[in-house]
Amino acid sequence: MDIQALIIFLIIGAIAGWIAGILVKGFGLGLIGNIVVGIIGSFIAGWLLPKIGVKSIVNNPIVDQIIFAVIGAVILLIILGLIPR
Repeated sequence: MDIQALIIFLIIGAIAGWIAGILVKGFGLGLIGNIVVGIIGSFIAGWLLPKIGVKSIVNNPIVDQIIFAVIGAVILLIILGLIPR
């Protein structure tokens, strides 16, 4: 992975974390926490969704990656929200 791909991946993860924080009210971790969750969620979704057969949603690689990352971030925020603090 070159530096440009890494930067794009981090930006997509940050956008996904921000969107997931808006979608999952009450389970958010603040802006920075949600961005980190978005980055981790994009790793999770990038691994999990192709395994269950989801290849593409809108046939646009950037939009697909953002959607996948949001799904992964939402899943991760819900799991983290269920863990007692």
